Amino acid sequence: MGNQGKIQEEKELKAMSGYLMLFVGILGLVLGGAALLYGIMRLSATGGGAGGWLILAGLVLLLIFFILLCGLKVINPNEALVLALFGNYYGTLKKDGFYWVNPFVSAINPTVKDIPATTGKSRKVSLKTRTLNNDRQKVNDAMGNPVEIAAVVIWRVVDPTRAVLNVENFNDYLSIQCDSIIRNTTRIYPYDSAEGGDEKSLRGSSQEIADIMQGELQEKVENAGIEILDVRITHLAYAPEIASAMLQRQQAAAIIDARQKIVEGAVGMVEMALDKLNENNIVELDEERKAAMVSNLLVVLCGNKDAQPIVNSGSLY
Repeated sequence: MGNQGKIQEEKELKAMSGYLMLFVGILGLVLGGAALLYGIMRLSATGGGAGGWLILAGLVLLLIFFILLCGLKVINPNEALVLALFGNYYGTLKKDGFYWVNPFVSAINPTVKDIPATTGKSRKVSLKTRTLNNDRQKVNDAMGNPVEIAAVVIWRVVDPTRAVLNVENFNDYLSIQCDSIIRNTTRIYPYDSAEGGDEKSLRGSSQEIADIMQGELQEKVENAGIEILDVRITHLAYAPEIASAMLQRQQAAAIIDARQKIVEGAVGMVEMALDKLNENNIVELDEERKAAMVSNLLVVLCGNKDAQPIVNSGSLY
């Protein structure tokens, strides 16, 4: 019970050069083969004696050096090998090269299944930058509106020992944590902020929301030896069942804003026209005629269609 929940710290293994042990192993196999062959020849010539001992020595040499050659490991760039010896953590090879380690160690990588533990190459942990594409999921935002959201996570393993020994499967662990963070963050913020509001929203503050997701996700996967490089929201939309209604609301808001701008501009133009008429003494208008002129100008300027001019050939009054 004393080791329960303990985080395994990484121990980088200082392994021997694989080239030296490869030479020793091949030399030993050659000597063992020669002893075995010479023993067989002596045994057939004399019928016993030293020939039997030579055969036994040759077999022992072949077995020993064959086992020694099983300790050769090749580490490619951006790869690591987490090793255990009889159930205990032995060390981690992270630096690329050709090495020799204890031939009885076994590589550990829970993400690789149905592979013999002695197959070290297939159980290497990749340290390369990888992408997790989180599929669309339906979540209710802070206002209770169902929205669809998806994100992509750029990540890499920086501590292969923690990634292998502290969690069952670091790929699944990251995926589940990513789902949880996206759901929780979406529930906190509304899809769109209210008009004139400065609160964060999923649509208006997507970069800030993504940064918040990245920080929270990094905290969750720290014990798994994973570094989150970036989080980006790739899809954000209302759920199909309310998308049409929300689109109409957005269109109505856009029309209102446009009309407001038109009216503000029209009032300014009418005010400018009246000032110019009075300033240049072009025509004097009483309050009733001014009101009629203002009404006509506003109809022309604020109308959806082009106005049809009517020429008045009579008196203005």
